[in-house]
Amino acid sequence: MRNKLKADYALCGALGIISTIKAKLGSSNNLLKVERKAIKAPFFLRPKTSDIATFAQIFINKDYDFDTNKQPKVIIDAGANIGLAAIYFTNNYPNAKIIALEPEQSNFELLKKNVSPYSNVIPVHAALWHKNEEINLIDPSLGKWGFITEPKNTSIGSAGIVSHTVQAMTIDKIMQDFNLEKIDILKIDIEGAEKEVFSDSSSWIENVDSMIVELHDRMKAGCTRSFYNGSNGFVDEWQQGENVYLSRGNCLTK
Repeated sequence: MRNKLKADYALCGALGIISTIKAKLGSSNNLLKVERKAIKAPFFLRPKTSDIATFAQIFINKDYDFDTNKQPKVIIDAGANIGLAAIYFTNNYPNAKIIALEPEQSNFELLKKNVSPYSNVIPVHAALWHKNEEINLIDPSLGKWGFITEPKNTSIGSAGIVSHTVQAMTIDKIMQDFNLEKIDILKIDIEGAEKEVFSDSSSWIENVDSMIVELHDRMKAGCTRSFYNGSNGFVDEWQQGENVYLSRGNCLTK
């Protein structure tokens, strides 16, 4: 218990410890309220879930801390989870339009709550995919950050339990719906669906200046091969945390 409290303090400060104690004593539906000096508004985490590790990746390890040579105007956050990356982005780039896609229902509900103070962040209940269709969301019991998308005609139970169906969207569809000409930053953390997304990227890849992608070959074989086959033409590449960064040099800089 003492070590857990120390970890909570390192993540969230004294208010985090108080909220954690209340959450332990009360309902499992209680949320951990987090306030940080550099962040405009409080946001919320679910105790005893992968939310804590996600918070650490983004706000402690700073996996999305990068240099830019211009302010991004459009950011797509695919696999937005509960909105922590979107919150990090909007506090660094308050004038950017940020479209945050999240397929899992409970994650999406907390995403909406967390980004509600930011009018430039648009939550979308959808999965990034290579087709505009309804697909299955699979729970392989990896926690709130580990849901997998599969076609509806996939045998049930092939990778886990079908949690629910969800609408899938292509990059083309997102650009059309939100009247986008260019994407300055495309962040993708979609638990293996990058294999499908990059299987045919020819219609949209030239409209993307920079990408931040976490690859998941451990969850779906062939992700890395598909990603690199579908992402030619970028000038710079580097690794930061679990993410591969690609840039044409017009926004993100190495």
